[in-house]
Amino acid sequence: MTINFYKYQGTGNDFIIIDNREAIFPKENIKLIQKLCDRKFGIGADGFMLLENSVNYDFKMVYFNADGNEGSMCGNGGRCIVAFADKLGVISSKTTFEAIGKLYLASIENELVSLTMNDVETIESHKNYIFLDTGSPHHVTFEKEVSKIDVYQKGKEIRNGSPYFDAGTNVNFVEQINENTFKVRTFERGVEDETLSCGTGVTAVALASHKSKKTNSNIVHLQTLGGNLEVSFEAENNSYKNIVLKGPAIFVFKGEAEF
Repeated sequence: MTINFYKYQGTGNDFIIIDNREAIFPKENIKLIQKLCDRKFGIGADGFMLLENSVNYDFKMVYFNADGNEGSMCGNGGRCIVAFADKLGVISSKTTFEAIGKLYLASIENELVSLTMNDVETIESHKNYIFLDTGSPHHVTFEKEVSKIDVYQKGKEIRNGSPYFDAGTNVNFVEQINENTFKVRTFERGVEDETLSCGTGVTAVALASHKSKKTNSNIVHLQTLGGNLEVSFEAENNSYKNIVLKGPAIFVFKGEAEF
């Protein structure tokens, strides 16, 4: 069977996306998704997405980690599938779509996609780290120089250690650059390695930075290995709402895959 695929990237976080509105892709085939995402034996990507029909909204996003398992929300993936939907003509500049049983609002202009994330009501402040869920679970730790950190080794230890164990978590190492700018490196579960960028990760960093009073700004700039992102939000009674992740979502190429 031959199927068309599209490759997109959002600040270096790359994805294979397939138009599955006719329900032709065998999404239960974990090994196939693993192979397609493999950088040596497949197309190569941090994640895999299907754009499917939605009864009440513009489309449905179905996201899989590179290990082939269906994942939790992916912020950069969400921005990229919005750009893909725009390319297909499914949407026009603004959209409401569903993913992981929740609704998301987004807009696109000149390859910049703004994605409204879930409200965050609980942020756990611990002695050496902060934990919160921005659609995916994130462990946030502040460091002096993130360039010197072995993100793979240290991230893997935290991802599988107490209190996360089998469920695991994404791990973010953060260095403050100025009043409202932070440098971020992220170990992503499911990819099981450092990625060039993580949308839910930088969102978590922005909120954690505000919660810990490292910044008073409600617009935070995040520098990742793959590029720059912006997170804006409203803080209210120790919770956060109207959280918007903004950054580029770029079409890379399209092709055909046989399986």
